[in-house]
Amino acid sequence: MKRMYLKLVGACAFVLAPMTAEAKPVSLILNWQAGADHGPIYYALAQGWYEEAGIELEVEPGKGSGMSAQNVGVGANDLGIAELGTAFLAKSKGAEITAIMALYANSPFAFYWKNSSGIAGPEDFAGRTLGNPSGDAARVMWPAFAKAAGVPEDGPEFVNIAPAAKIPTLAADRVDIISDFYNAHDLKLKEFGDDLGFLRWSEIGLNPYGNSFIANNEFLAENEDLVRAFTEITQKAYRACVEDPSPCMDALLENASGLQRIDLENTWGRVTELMTTEATVNEALGWFDPERISETYELVDTYFGVDTPFDIETAYTNDFLSKEIKMTAAK
Repeated sequence: MKRMYLKLVGACAFVLAPMTAEAKPVSLILNWQAGADHGPIYYALAQGWYEEAGIELEVEPGKGSGMSAQNVGVGANDLGIAELGTAFLAKSKGAEITAIMALYANSPFAFYWKNSSGIAGPEDFAGRTLGNPSGDAARVMWPAFAKAAGVPEDGPEFVNIAPAAKIPTLAADRVDIISDFYNAHDLKLKEFGDDLGFLRWSEIGLNPYGNSFIANNEFLAENEDLVRAFTEITQKAYRACVEDPSPCMDALLENASGLQRIDLENTWGRVTELMTTEATVNEALGWFDPERISETYELVDTYFGVDTPFDIETAYTNDFLSKEIKMTAAK
């Protein structure tokens, strides 16, 4: 295999060099700064898999799913990672995007509390304070959660807090409950230990798709073989990292600063849970279930409102996934 070098571009962006004459530059924007859930991408880069497929992959850090969906939608980036509901909202505003692979096949939404507060579950949320930002998706979709959990919609009192203040505010008892993402579960576990209580939304059947790989429609139409190669390589990389995460975290740590290995390993363990569904185990890693896609669209339309309705069949595809690469069933 030809030796490959990684070049730092921006905070956590990489570009391959040198490349074969046939290689085509392809840009991928992340949903955020590089983290554990992106480790497989850097592992595939380190192994030279994209290069061998004729893909000169540049990975750029993002600043939220809204930015990545918008960038891919206007063609500023060829590919990206975005929370699927946010991508649907962007599509309803004219973004030319199609989801090609699920990363968080389970919803990452969760509620957290301290057991010592007397809360045992959603039935105890009434009259309590729930802290999150005013525009937090968990707050907007609270009525859907209440319905799924069988609790009154007017249960908790919402308190505005910044995302970074969630754990400190809960620790100081300034709120009783916080909403947060399950992939960062271990940060809460480290802070609260056995006193930590939580409920994942997926446990009560409220399970919209989370982060997913998306493609610009024009790029997709003009480069179907390249998109198929990218998708299958990415599936292969995520499967390899499920089997043995150590070299994947090595690849990430070698090229991104400010990360702690133990935190990455813990987070990756939660990411694998979010990746595991009946569809990803039986059909293909990254597989979209049509019924759940429709449910995700309906949630977005009901609680956020799509600007211009669209045929959900135009918003995603499983066509580029290899059915030979499946997710490992949870043990």
